[in-house]
Amino acid sequence: MKVAGFLVPLLSLSLSWASPTGEQVVLSLGQTRLPTNDVLNAVNDLLSDATKAILHGKKNLQKWWHDGRQFIKQDELLYELVEHPVFQEHQLRVTEPTTLCDPGVKQYSGYLDIAEDKHLFFWFFESRNSPSSDPLVLWLNGGPGCSSSTGLLFELGPCAIANDGNNITHNPHSWNSNANMIFLDQPVNVGFSYADEGTSVNNSPLAGKDVHAFLQLFLQRFPEYSKQPFHISGESYGGTFIPHIGSAIWQANLQLAAAPNPSLKKINLASLLIGNGLTDPYTQMGTVAEYACEGPYPIYDDPEGPQCQALKSKIPTCQRMIKSCYNFDSKFTCVPALLYCNSQLFGPLQQTGINLYDVRKKCDRATDGDLCYRQMNWIDTWMNTPANKVAIGANPSLTFASCNMEVNQAFAFQGDGGHNSAKLLPELIEGGVRLLIYAGLADAMCNAIGNEKWLEVLENKFQSEYVAAKPKPWVTASKGDVVGTVRAAGGNGFTAGNVTFVQVFEAGHMVPYDQPEAALDMFTRWISDVPLS
Repeated sequence: MKVAGFLVPLLSLSLSWASPTGEQVVLSLGQTRLPTNDVLNAVNDLLSDATKAILHGKKNLQKWWHDGRQFIKQDELLYELVEHPVFQEHQLRVTEPTTLCDPGVKQYSGYLDIAEDKHLFFWFFESRNSPSSDPLVLWLNGGPGCSSSTGLLFELGPCAIANDGNNITHNPHSWNSNANMIFLDQPVNVGFSYADEGTSVNNSPLAGKDVHAFLQLFLQRFPEYSKQPFHISGESYGGTFIPHIGSAIWQANLQLAAAPNPSLKKINLASLLIGNGLTDPYTQMGTVAEYACEGPYPIYDDPEGPQCQALKSKIPTCQRMIKSCYNFDSKFTCVPALLYCNSQLFGPLQQTGINLYDVRKKCDRATDGDLCYRQMNWIDTWMNTPANKVAIGANPSLTFASCNMEVNQAFAFQGDGGHNSAKLLPELIEGGVRLLIYAGLADAMCNAIGNEKWLEVLENKFQSEYVAAKPKPWVTASKGDVVGTVRAAGGNGFTAGNVTFVQVFEAGHMVPYDQPEAALDMFTRWISDVPLS
């Protein structure tokens, strides 16, 4: 099965290490204060050819210490190494690509290594505004199997892909305008993330635990970001990932409160933001025919015509099969449900030649690619440029791909996308974690109607207030443009709300790409807890 698209991102230098004979080898560069990358390059220059030969080719290469920090050379690249006794199967490798994408801010990239066989790639950018006080935000693309570099280079990151992938341009509407942003490629084998010995991840709960370990190590290395509020954001299959990651963080915080450990960080989980996500497939699949036949951009002209009647006739079977998936939580019930619903509901829509991620447009897969956006190929070109790979510390042996359909299929054949991830949210909402669901009206894959409806049936203390709330105009703060509508519950109108739904006009599946200025307005006001209406 091929699931369509995005459902389917110094000080004095004294270094030492153990030689093969057991001797302690020490290097010193005096009192020179150098940027991290300069230190690493200097160390590499000073390593003898014999030492380089010893280090070359090992899976986990020799480590050494400098000024209380560890360093490692791996894959012919030098990294700072971060470890923690609580997470003995995890380590963080960090480099500093200071001249790429947004050279005006601090940025770090590298890998989370998990049990020596899984390696998750990340790229971090500090806020352009006030890094010391602005919140920390994690961004995840969907798929499952699509890199968060898509969001970075195509939607909301500091730079935008251009010129067939031969160049990048400054993005004035980047979400790091007022936030410290992490872009993470997960699960393993997505983007520049990779695995040894065929290891894989094919379910969202396991992916959530890996992300929590990454955040702990990241905050150990960069404690200056640990005091601020933390938000998890993403789109598409991120609607499945994010509840699991949020729940993993929430449960870990509860355990830390019950058994305090001063060496661990409490992650200040403030909110979840999901754009055009897949979260409650029972409710959302139930709206596919309604959207295609009577939505804001109807795919079929006649809501009573044969195409609409055929589509509507498939809904009961689809929902009955998904209900079995919910009840039995087994791949033996969830896989058939996904196969049926995707083929019977989205198959006919795809055959119309419309871009289901933006039904205002046609999709020529010969030129636009399977995901209907030729810029995805541009991202692959730029990320595979050797100099860029070295600068961000990416494993040089890897070939970057924006989406990995093998990962997509592995999740599909576990039935992962048929589960109800929304059931993880009430506990978080009751505990004060705010929830924003937003949706571009032109997206048919995870349509706005379904996203609005699953919030209506989500049981929590704000449910009745949300159901009773009427949509209000969303007006941008800078220009006063009406760019959508907002329904909010909680906050008494003085905040952005505890459970909030935003419709985005003139936007498809990737809201920050279609409406960059409006998306930044929404994001900035949400993380500042300022009403959108």
